Amino acid sequence: MEITRRCLLSALSAAGLLAVVPTGRADAAAAAEGRARLLANTVAVLAGTADSNARPETAAKLAAVERTARANLKAMDGAGAGELFAGLPLGTDDANLNTAYRRLYEIALATRTPGLPADLHGSTAVRRRVVDGLTWLHERYYGDQSKGYYGNWFHWEIGISQHVSKTLALLADEVRAHRPELVRTYVDSMDAYLRNGTDGDVNLDSRFHTGANLADITTNRVLQGALLGEGGEARIRKALTDQLTVFLTIDPYRLRHGVTDGYYADGSFLQHASVAYTGSYGKGLLTRVVQTLKILEGTGFAHGEELVPTVYGWVRDGFAPLIFEGWMMEIVKGRAVARPDSGYTDVGVVVEAVVDLASLASGDRATALKSYVKHIGATSRTALDPARFVSPVSVVRYADIIGDASVPPADLNPAERSVAFNAMDKTVHRRPGYAFALARSSDRISKYEYMNGENLMPWFQGDGAHYLYLSGQDQTQAYGVDYYTTVSPYGLAGVTAPVEQRRTVPELYGKAYYDNPGHPLNFTPSSASQNKYVYFPRGTNGHSGGAVLGTYGTAAMVQSSDAAHHDRALLPDDFVVYRNATATKSWFLLDDEIVVLAAGVGDTAGRAVTTTVDARTAAPDDRTSLTGTLRDGAAWTGPGTADLRWLRYANATQGTAVGYVFLDTPKVRVTLDRVTRSRRAVRTANPDTPVTRSVLGVTVDGAAGARPTRLAYALVPNATEERLRAHRHGPLTVLANSPRLQALSHSGLGLTAANTFTRGTHDTAGLRVEGPASVIVRRQGRPGKARTTVAVSDPTMNRDRITLLLRGRRLRKVAGDSGVRVSRAPGGTRIDVDTRHAYGRSFTVSLDS
Repeated sequence: MEITRRCLLSALSAAGLLAVVPTGRADAAAAAEGRARLLANTVAVLAGTADSNARPETAAKLAAVERTARANLKAMDGAGAGELFAGLPLGTDDANLNTAYRRLYEIALATRTPGLPADLHGSTAVRRRVVDGLTWLHERYYGDQSKGYYGNWFHWEIGISQHVSKTLALLADEVRAHRPELVRTYVDSMDAYLRNGTDGDVNLDSRFHTGANLADITTNRVLQGALLGEGGEARIRKALTDQLTVFLTIDPYRLRHGVTDGYYADGSFLQHASVAYTGSYGKGLLTRVVQTLKILEGTGFAHGEELVPTVYGWVRDGFAPLIFEGWMMEIVKGRAVARPDSGYTDVGVVVEAVVDLASLASGDRATALKSYVKHIGATSRTALDPARFVSPVSVVRYADIIGDASVPPADLNPAERSVAFNAMDKTVHRRPGYAFALARSSDRISKYEYMNGENLMPWFQGDGAHYLYLSGQDQTQAYGVDYYTTVSPYGLAGVTAPVEQRRTVPELYGKAYYDNPGHPLNFTPSSASQNKYVYFPRGTNGHSGGAVLGTYGTAAMVQSSDAAHHDRALLPDDFVVYRNATATKSWFLLDDEIVVLAAGVGDTAGRAVTTTVDARTAAPDDRTSLTGTLRDGAAWTGPGTADLRWLRYANATQGTAVGYVFLDTPKVRVTLDRVTRSRRAVRTANPDTPVTRSVLGVTVDGAAGARPTRLAYALVPNATEERLRAHRHGPLTVLANSPRLQALSHSGLGLTAANTFTRGTHDTAGLRVEGPASVIVRRQGRPGKARTTVAVSDPTMNRDRITLLLRGRRLRKVAGDSGVRVSRAPGGTRIDVDTRHAYGRSFTVSLDS
């Protein structure tokens, strides 16, 4: 189905985006002026301006551009037969071809960067060397369509086109004078390589042309349209119209072109149809669209200011909750969790986009964005490096924001916040002093992402794995690639896993993917079957969600095996599948505690099972300690196995501590091991760098053949021993913990929360719930004048209505969402919540007597 301009603008108008692309045809002079302005803007974004590059803040950026260009030129000087750059053989490795084009771009960039020495900036000889390099690559390794398109589709449809389009934009005048046919030659080839498109153009129905990928492709085509000269504006407008689809909020009940990739109403972002990906592809999309808005300024091809509120919403609701003290949380990075770049580096990319967005915004939005940039700089444990920004102009803007005393640092998040990203099965809970991030999965959302030898041991990353970030800590010492390198993949924090030895994809099949094109499922590197069963498999249970009431939250998940295990009979005989352990879990997100209830913990195959209460890493020489109290009240120091009432792990070097209160838990095994492993264990492209960490493991073991068991415990961030001892007398009470119902109360908060998992009636502590639901009830005030607030969510995403009964005094609705109806009922107050097509959204209501 082809989206029409009328339908597109009708959809955009709902978000205030009507008429972003003008419909009137400009005269020839205006079109030429617009194309010229677009190319000039592009050069300014990439290379900076004389004014920006004269600023001392850009010196490090300019030095990096020069250093890279000179290294690339030296490699060109030493190239052997069949090479453009020494040591980069071409002809069979698409990554090497992509690298060759990237290096030409880096040289071209130096020739257009004001402030660099004259033998680079403005050098006709160097520019012609780049143009000749483009010609040489096209003639030998790119232009022949019958020999191209091997390896990764991304290089052919996006990566190479991106480098070529930017290089041609930088050297437009030189190309026009030296090889005027080269633009058309390359555009024709780039169109031909757009093989997942239609007739050399974007195909909005293609699973390859969505989200961040679509933004990349269309931005490339905008530049190409500007380069083509007369008539190129039609290409520009078509590319922009296609790109506008990424600004549409995804409605899972009314999908456009079947696309689930993009931003959702709750701030979630998906790519590859089912991967939670804000921290990788999401930041790529943010960067690309903001850059596109910058290159369009003053061209007349689009009214980009209409899009700024939408992108601002992405930053506020999609990114800000996931950034803690300058660190991007692991739960939204997909396979990128195994890369050596840290979460601080990830956030640097976001900061550049926010800096540029602030220059496009006005009023309160601009102020809020600038304040957020300052907040990240003030709270990050690692200083942000503007030299890594793409644009020298962005470096200057960043320096101006940091130096502006009138801009106060301020987070876009409130200090206390609980966020249910139910559209991507993730949960974030924030308090002063810590942030808790939870990775869930379901039959909608992938358990993990593996691809291209990245994230080799991901099997349980979506099975309730959690990350507890403590304030003031350098998170590279706690998480990042070294966490996955040194912590067992079966012992990630929060995970229930069978005791078995799994093998990585390269170990199983001798290559980075499963290859079987002759099978009816057609397993090739980029096939739909590869995605479904190898790269990012989903679970097979639909129960994953949670509710939010004010700053408090609850989450729930039924753990399941993945799609490959479910579809074993359909798969080839040599395809290896794994069965998961079983567990029904709830998380209750409070002020000082995160309480976890788990029931039905076991294995239908009779294997032994481990549940990891927590896993934490520290530098090997950090001063760490383990103290606790046994169930009988005796003091305990670890490591070891014991019947514990509570445990405290402290890192005196970092000034951090985490406590564990065991409300109803079997004996706990506590380990503190020194682990050394190579980063290559988690990503084949990582350097073979050994990493040593002190690794804490807090684990509950289930014996082979044992009956399913239950666990109840609380994580207490920044705990003192006194606070942990105080839990002996409350305030937490486990009300129920079974595969049907899990419920908890906190007497100090007046809060009761429940997750129900099955059909039928569920009763607990004056609350009756019909069918599966997530519910939080809070009562505040003195008896007789108490205010009761209730939040309800559908964790299955498919219920039309949820009904509750609050027993006791009859209450009346004083405020709340329109989908909530309150009525009298025998024994109390009935609440009916219309959850149809709410996709896990929480509905709230306030009640008085």
